[in-house]
Amino acid sequence: MTLIRQLRPALVIFGLLSILTGLIYPLGMTVVSSVLMQDKATGSLIHNGEQTVGSSLIGQNFTQSRYFHGRPSATTGADPTDPTKSVPTPYNAAASMASNASPTSKALVERVAAALAQVRAENPEAVAAGWSIPMDLVTTSASGLDPDISPQAAFFQVKRIARVRNLSEETIRELVEHMIVHPLMGWLGEPHINVLELNMALDALHR
Repeated sequence: MTLIRQLRPALVIFGLLSILTGLIYPLGMTVVSSVLMQDKATGSLIHNGEQTVGSSLIGQNFTQSRYFHGRPSATTGADPTDPTKSVPTPYNAAASMASNASPTSKALVERVAAALAQVRAENPEAVAAGWSIPMDLVTTSASGLDPDISPQAAFFQVKRIARVRNLSEETIRELVEHMIVHPLMGWLGEPHINVLELNMALDALHR
């Protein structure tokens, strides 16, 4: 009886705290966030008309020359031909990760060199004009899912976009400037541009 008397308060407190922290609190936060921050609570989804085209939190692998390109991604996924092996799957939201390569890693040096060569080949006009290649166009983010690029990375691609889409560079540059998200309160964060939203605005401009 003494043991039961000692255990009863502990079990009651355990049960109450389990209900409070495991059920009531999560449900309460879900309701509050759904009311006050509905967009963020549902995944910060981006819509094109009635179609959901992505999330502002997760990048997409744009490769066509007519679109702005984002950062390289280090995420991987299962090889369809051999599930025991992994293959590069850029912006795989189910496998968020960085390369974890050290600055002295030979693999990292080779990968960045390959990315540099690709960016130069894709943007010959910017290279010929003497533009420096922005770092975020050749390096991966810590998550592998970064949806944003720096304004410099977007401006670097303006000449290619203008050529492929047969639009003036001034028009593309003005669009980039319009899409820049500035630091909160002027100092919190860095200026950046969401690549998916920029490309959607580009398609709308080109119609």
